Amino acid sequence: MKKTVKRVIFMKNVLVTGAAGGMGKAICELLSSKGYNVFGMDYCQVEEPGNMKFYRCDVTKTEEIEAVFEKVKEEAESLFAIIHTAGVYDLDSLLEMDEQRFVRIFNINLFGVYRVNKVFKPLLNRGGRIVITSSELAPLDPLPFTGIYAITKAALEKYAFSLRMETNLLGISVSVIRPGAVKTGLLNVSTTALERFMENTKLYNTNAKKFRQIVDGVETKNIEPEDIAQTALRALTEKTPKYVYKINRNPLLLLLNSLPQHLQVFAIEQVIKDRTKNK
Repeated sequence: MKKTVKRVIFMKNVLVTGAAGGMGKAICELLSSKGYNVFGMDYCQVEEPGNMKFYRCDVTKTEEIEAVFEKVKEEAESLFAIIHTAGVYDLDSLLEMDEQRFVRIFNINLFGVYRVNKVFKPLLNRGGRIVITSSELAPLDPLPFTGIYAITKAALEKYAFSLRMETNLLGISVSVIRPGAVKTGLLNVSTTALERFMENTKLYNTNAKKFRQIVDGVETKNIEPEDIAQTALRALTEKTPKYVYKINRNPLLLLLNSLPQHLQVFAIEQVIKDRTKNK
């Protein structure tokens, strides 16, 4: 007897990466509540709320992404959208961090998006949408020691714009969500990474307390993951989605970036250099 494969005939099938994280989970829950059929991917296991199907997947491994693709293809004839929230944060000196960590953050934040889009493209039809979560740091000059994260997000946005130029010819839109600080696990990661850097750096005489105050000033004005979910919903429902959705931009960073670059460097040096160690 021929096996019957159950397929979901549902126009609004959506794939969400990073589904176990704060932003990804909030997006999955909101879309499920709105009637979307959600397929979630993440390295960590999560419960399946509402209409969500979850698949454990490491976005650094093409074979795992391809395995999820086959499973989603059995469930759905097509995808309306791919929403990317998978990502990692790191903070370190560019001259001191080891190559493995340097490559890893690119492998997740940039190459992971590339892999998922490439593998799942056959399920995206004309009218489909790709939404990529970036960071407010992407277009800005980064603070010291946050460069590795900012570099990956800047590269991600250049990829997103290039992809938009190409997929527009196929009738598929690409949008970027560019948030400031969000109340997710990344804020805790930021604190841990900063403490590790301060303890291990051998090159920099940095006033840890003042640098911590700068980082806290950037992260204090944060928003809930649900705010990002609402923005993602806008990117899916607006007739003509924007290329960039900006949310929770930090006034301190905007003010710093309004200065010429040489003044930015001078100002940061005056604030965080620990001159007591030079006496």
